[in-house]
Amino acid sequence: MAESLPPTRPRIPGSGLAKGLAVTLRTMTKKTVTAQYPDAQPELPPRTRGVIGLFEENCTVCMLCARECPDWCIYIDSHKETVPPAAPGGRERSRNVLDRFAIDFALCMYCGICIEVCPFDALFWSPEFEYAETDIHELTHERDKLRDWMWTVPAPPALDPGAEEPKEIAAARKSAEKSAEKLAAAAQPEPTPEPGAESEPGAGAAPGTGPGTGPGSAPQAKPTDPQGGES
Repeated sequence: MAESLPPTRPRIPGSGLAKGLAVTLRTMTKKTVTAQYPDAQPELPPRTRGVIGLFEENCTVCMLCARECPDWCIYIDSHKETVPPAAPGGRERSRNVLDRFAIDFALCMYCGICIEVCPFDALFWSPEFEYAETDIHELTHERDKLRDWMWTVPAPPALDPGAEEPKEIAAARKSAEKSAEKLAAAAQPEPTPEPGAESEPGAGAAPGTGPGTGPGSAPQAKPTDPQGGES
């Protein structure tokens, strides 16, 4: 036996339109949240992925970022130079010198793998995102432009008050304290003896305590007069 369906209420003509207008009226009475860009700059979160900055001094040309990039949009060229020994008699060393470091942001997908795998902290995220170009070739940023992006990299967030002090900072602080102690010790003047504090040799010495009077010492010769006789 089929179940009977409940009777449906008849629709009021224009009810859907009234509901839509009610939503519009509620929205019109609220304060607008639209940011008038570019007149008003947006407040970006600290970890915004805008563009990548290069800290060239930390780059050792290990090629790890270029090998791990999924898009192969990082181009690195380098050459080797011979470094003289640090001490006489040492061996010469060779090091890599960076010639070119470029990132093609037309291919970059902003995954951040290159920044994560860099073992020497040479790449950083910058929240700067206004670098659109009319020519797609201009989106390949060379190392000079990547270095300029470093000025827009925000400072790292402060540590938790209860966090342990980083080992690098602790070692640098201890080294600075030791250097300051050495400089303070070297700057202190040496104590100078007061005038008359030192007595003349043999003055005030007890009998039998002078040089040559101890046990095992050689007997001293008796003084003689000018004519050769003993006094």
